[in-house]
Amino acid sequence: MNRIRRSGRTPMAAARPALAAIFLAATACLGGAAAGQAAPESTPAQIRTLYASVRVPGLDQRRFTHDHYWSVVSPWLGGSVSSQVVGESAEGRDIRLLTFGSGPVNVLLWSQMHGDESTATMALADIVRFFHDRPDEPLAERIATGATIYMIPMLNPDGAERFRRRNAQGIDVNRDARVLQTPEGQLLKRIDDELHPDFGFNLHDQNAAVRVGRTDRGVAIALLAPAFDSARSVDAKRRRAEQVASVLITAMDPMVGGHIAKYDDAFNPRAFGDLIGKWGASTVLIESGGWADDPQKQYLREANFVGILSALDAIATGSYAQADPALYDSLAYNGRRVPDLLITGGTMAIPGLPTLQADLLVSYADPLTKEGGTLADIGDLGDVQAQDTLDVSGLYLIPMPEALDGHGGINTGAPARFIVAEDPEGQRVRFRFEGGPPKRGPAPDPLAPPLPQP
Repeated sequence: MNRIRRSGRTPMAAARPALAAIFLAATACLGGAAAGQAAPESTPAQIRTLYASVRVPGLDQRRFTHDHYWSVVSPWLGGSVSSQVVGESAEGRDIRLLTFGSGPVNVLLWSQMHGDESTATMALADIVRFFHDRPDEPLAERIATGATIYMIPMLNPDGAERFRRRNAQGIDVNRDARVLQTPEGQLLKRIDDELHPDFGFNLHDQNAAVRVGRTDRGVAIALLAPAFDSARSVDAKRRRAEQVASVLITAMDPMVGGHIAKYDDAFNPRAFGDLIGKWGASTVLIESGGWADDPQKQYLREANFVGILSALDAIATGSYAQADPALYDSLAYNGRRVPDLLITGGTMAIPGLPTLQADLLVSYADPLTKEGGTLADIGDLGDVQAQDTLDVSGLYLIPMPEALDGHGGINTGAPARFIVAEDPEGQRVRFRFEGGPPKRGPAPDPLAPPLPQP
């Protein structure tokens, strides 16, 4: 079993929590002075100006494999950032622990324990490059002096290989904290036991269609200082997590203001974020949602970079103790999920069945790229609100064969694949809807109006 190397530092894990406890107590009283920072903290705007120079190329798409990720990150490993293989996934892919700094406060960040949630994994690559390329930057020096940063990018590489939530064994790794059956879950628990982190960052993505509270604003970032018991008690360590969450809000607000929400804080005894909080760390969940015209989450990748570095700076200097947890407490919770696409005004023309006017509600398998659409509802949907609306008034919707059941009918759950035409027989095709944004037919009417766009 791979143990964590601590080059140049004591191997006695018990000594570090004691030192960190003294540090945390001092900074709680002095609001950062105990860290002895040599320079004022960087503002979010200053951190953002660094981003273009340290953004790692080769991660422009949010779907990438384990091999690809480490091939583009490897140039920035070594030097001030050490890398160690600490375990393997169920299918034998390496899981790495990256380390930066030698300060008294241990911070553990892990990403992509759900294989299709990669925004923070991209941001961690950029942070690693910043630490590697700019170790003499005052921001990096403050973090390295005040904290030791441990990062596990891509905890679930088998899920990432398939770009799906669960691991190769079909288990949700984030629901394996109690029984620890998966190698990925066992590894995270072992790392937590060995490091005794003072702070944890549980990095995820959430559905892009979720709204802030009862508003119509989409959630770009959802935060949570998770409960460690069913009573949702708030002790000193959870209060510290709420203060760090307030730091994140302040840092990210210039980029995603009005689009930050609070994740559901009900205690989940199977979830790692909740249990790592119970085991001793002040843990913060960051969920990256959606942003307009950002299907590959590159803008939210940058927002994660700014927010996480701001939070690490505040932890390393102790200035998070000055943050008001009321800012976090005031966040509205994640609200309703808005359906993806509403198609209105058309007439359904199912071969062999009477025509009828019907609206269609489409759910995408990937709402950000608008792919893999299936029919979520059919009928009178006049009161339904969706992310996008496609008006096909005066046109016929003719299901393609793959959208029909074995008896020639149609039902919810079917692939959203149909021809949109000017006649019920589909001779004058206006465009095709093939699970995503519409495409024109092979011989469109040259006098047809511009193609509708959702």
